[in-house]
Amino acid sequence: MNSVEVQPLTQPFEVEFRPPGSKSITNRALICAALARGTSTLTGALFAEDTEAMVRCLTALGVGIHTEPSAQRITVEGVRGAPVVQGAVLDAGLSGTTSRFVAPVAALGQSTVVLDGAAPLRLRPMGEMFDALSALGCVLLPLGEPGHLPVQIEAQGLAGGSIQLRGDVSSQFLSGLLLAAPEMDEGLRVEMVGDLVSQPYVEMTLKVMEAFGAQTAHDQYQSLSVQPTSYRAVSEFSVEPDASAASYFFAAAALLGGSVQIEGLGTQSLQGDLGFVEVLERMGAQVTRTATSTRVVGTGVLRGIDVNMAEMSDTAQTLAAIAPFADSPTRVTGIGFIRAKETDRIAAVVTELQRLGVDAVQEPDGFLIHPGLPQPGVVQTYQDHRMAMSFALIGLRIPGIHIADPDCVAKTYPTFWNELERLRGSGGE
Repeated sequence: MNSVEVQPLTQPFEVEFRPPGSKSITNRALICAALARGTSTLTGALFAEDTEAMVRCLTALGVGIHTEPSAQRITVEGVRGAPVVQGAVLDAGLSGTTSRFVAPVAALGQSTVVLDGAAPLRLRPMGEMFDALSALGCVLLPLGEPGHLPVQIEAQGLAGGSIQLRGDVSSQFLSGLLLAAPEMDEGLRVEMVGDLVSQPYVEMTLKVMEAFGAQTAHDQYQSLSVQPTSYRAVSEFSVEPDASAASYFFAAAALLGGSVQIEGLGTQSLQGDLGFVEVLERMGAQVTRTATSTRVVGTGVLRGIDVNMAEMSDTAQTLAAIAPFADSPTRVTGIGFIRAKETDRIAAVVTELQRLGVDAVQEPDGFLIHPGLPQPGVVQTYQDHRMAMSFALIGLRIPGIHIADPDCVAKTYPTFWNELERLRGSGGE
């Protein structure tokens, strides 16, 4: 397996840029536009493996999609509420959001559909989604291990109605059902069983749906309802930059005393992961927010903290990478569910920190990281893009850090390594 050595930064940096579009918003908007009546255009869209998987699956279901990567633009001709292709075979690749969002969309049609993905995706749980679709009248036949991909969906349309859904496994199951709900005959009412993890992602789902004409309501996210209004096309839907991607550069500023300003991510952002800058602020960084931008400046102070990251779990690995450089231990809680992501992210973080000589401990719903200078070594990434991008931060501070399988960043951020080099070339005053 190939690797890349991250070279330490030796001078201050000050950068201002706009990362690629949000994966989460792009994939949600693609679903809404695909089911809409008319033609929608997404601007600022992300082009990466996860969004390419969504485009591939929607195209297989008969959605007319024209992509312009150089312009970050996607044009979508909606299918007026239901897939039109008979016998589609859907390949979600490594994309969990794609698999969990297109399953209900496929069920809206009147055809047999096979949904599958790459080997790591087959390991991720799908049982909650399958149970919910079964409760709504869809027939699903497992083609492998029950509760996992691949699955055969005997689509007969979805009448909708009321269902119960666990909230402690993944918010993607809820978002997938909500996204299909405006096209269900009776709409949908979901009663949550237990606490809902990653609530900001569900808030994002509802806001994107509403932009395409959906009518939604919720009771403190314990119950949610969607009216059977159908979707209408949006002439131009603007996708904001990816806050999870921005977290690596914000963290670099806090770690190294630099300055990073991200345009397009401000106080009106739809993304809960932008809350990561508040974590950095608690650790000692200076944070400035406007309606359209966010700046993080490192102060030379990095304090250890105790933080619940249930609402911004995709940035937990970013925090883990800078935690060894803090002046006291850092404990992250509330993220037990990320064990079922691309890899067991709690185990992976702790294993790789220990590989570098850092005192780190797994806990049931997170990890505890003690201060300590990481030693040179090769970081394994487990086919997880966030492991590669977060642990690259250590290499900006410590020589001899190699990141295995660096190309795995293509899942959500194909240009990451080039962007990281921008810090090196920016200089400071």
